[in-house]
Amino acid sequence: MQNRMLIIDDEDKLRQLLARIIELEWEDLEIQQAASLKAGLQQLKQREFDVVISDVKLPDGNGVDFVLEIKKQQPLAEVILMTAYGQISDGVQAIKNGAFDYMTKGDDNNKIIPLLYKAFEKVKMAKRIAKLEAQVGKKYAFDQIIGQSKELKNAINLAERVAPTDSTVLLLGETGTGKEVFAQAIHYASKRNNKSFVAINCSAFSKDLLESELFGHIAGSFTGAMKNKAGIFEEANQGTIFLDEIGEMPLELQAKILRVLETGEFIKVGESRPTKVDVRVIAATNRNLEKEAEDGHFRADLFYRLSVFNISLPALKDRPSDIPQLIVFFVGICASKMNMKIPAIDADYMEAMENHHWKGNIRELKNVVERSLILMDGDSLGLNSLPYDIQIKKSKSHSSSSFALYDVEKEHIQRVLHHTQKNKAEAARLLGIGIATLYRKIEEYKL
Repeated sequence: MQNRMLIIDDEDKLRQLLARIIELEWEDLEIQQAASLKAGLQQLKQREFDVVISDVKLPDGNGVDFVLEIKKQQPLAEVILMTAYGQISDGVQAIKNGAFDYMTKGDDNNKIIPLLYKAFEKVKMAKRIAKLEAQVGKKYAFDQIIGQSKELKNAINLAERVAPTDSTVLLLGETGTGKEVFAQAIHYASKRNNKSFVAINCSAFSKDLLESELFGHIAGSFTGAMKNKAGIFEEANQGTIFLDEIGEMPLELQAKILRVLETGEFIKVGESRPTKVDVRVIAATNRNLEKEAEDGHFRADLFYRLSVFNISLPALKDRPSDIPQLIVFFVGICASKMNMKIPAIDADYMEAMENHHWKGNIRELKNVVERSLILMDGDSLGLNSLPYDIQIKKSKSHSSSSFALYDVEKEHIQRVLHHTQKNKAEAARLLGIGIATLYRKIEEYKL
């Protein structure tokens, strides 16, 4: 993309000379000129600029103050101010207002080109970061959650309503139902979306290690603590923290979480004074926390504090109509990751996947799709690329529990081939038939 620059100066000859000097250095650069702040503002409203060079003393205003207007119109643009009468106070105020640099005229021939290289590089980096942030925000937007079922739409509707608030959210659902995806969508739809989203799985750490990960520690607080460490509550300050599998958290640490929720304070391991944070908490569990609290396995006061706003995410068995859409989505994602052409999907493959009971929900479905692509024969996903248990269930559903010899023999040959990992010679030996007969059966039963 071509770089653009705006030069604002009421001295025509000086402005044109500066433009010429810069043009000789850059081939791919569009330079616009303006003789006043009013004309410059008009240009800023009409097109986007990477760098603005402005005189400080202009007929209709002061360039130092105008920096604020430039930044309001185009936040990513860098501003360089030039003046014939350099004053330290002006320079300080210019930087406070957001100027990239402040320089005295006469030094520009020696300094302007290196300065512009730095300014353009900073703008380029800022645009790249903004683009990545926009991509991340779009990736985790609610409209990126796959599915059209009523159950899923109800959950999304609740999440969209609570997202703009600072309320604590408790996500409930089986393993693999997409609780972290929902947590990220809530964060990126909130006013904290330009701050950190930090996630931790509470079941992945021992009690002592989890306490250190959550709240941090100071050097010497325990064996191996060689230096101070910030916990994820500090890292998530002004952002969002996602506590996954909070039902697995030890009771001793639950009291500390409750204190953070109520006071915004916690104490690091080995320290006596509290640390203050401003964090939104989203928690998730696949347990019935109300029953866990009744049984004494979870603090009742923490449960009531967490369940300000509950959202139940439906299991895949409760939204079977979404399975085909999820399969198509994951086939595209996984094929792209493997640098493969996106394959066709056979009807038998799709039917078998729809009829399967997904105990691991969306996570399990994604893993099966990825495995299928690895084992795929030809240019389409067929039944034979699925795990054996899904294939057998499909065969049984077609046989309707029939005792017909055709169905029994087909299923037995399929089981033996699976046992021998498709070694046909070994399968024929175990079946007690010739290899030619086995090949004929494979063709007959379309195995």
